[in-house]
Amino acid sequence: MKGIVAIKYGSPDHLSLREFKVPFPKDNEVLIRIHAATVTRGDVFLRSLSLPLWLPMRIFFGIRRKKIPGYELAGEVEAAGKDVKLFRSGDRVFGTTTGLSTGSYAEYICMPEGAVIAKMPVS
Repeated sequence: MKGIVAIKYGSPDHLSLREFKVPFPKDNEVLIRIHAATVTRGDVFLRSLSLPLWLPMRIFFGIRRKKIPGYELAGEVEAAGKDVKLFRSGDRVFGTTTGLSTGSYAEYICMPEGAVIAKMPVS
């Protein structure tokens, strides 16, 4: 699968398209094929911090950059773990990664069934 990574902090010029393995869902997770993801002002702000905010934010969000950034997503469930009851393959969903978790700038993501995801209304 393809995913965007921030190779270093700064402008969008520091984003790069890379190849990754498609994740495999655990028993309580769903594998979502992402059709759309947001790029928010917050994403841009966090990538472009300079001193004095840079150091405390790096400590809070982690010294190392996340492999694949991005929080909000919309897509379709490709597979569900054996313990998943709310979602089935083919369900259209939208949601957000929670906490400090990221990963929506990719083609696929695994998320726990109890994460902030919901089925899309037909309309």
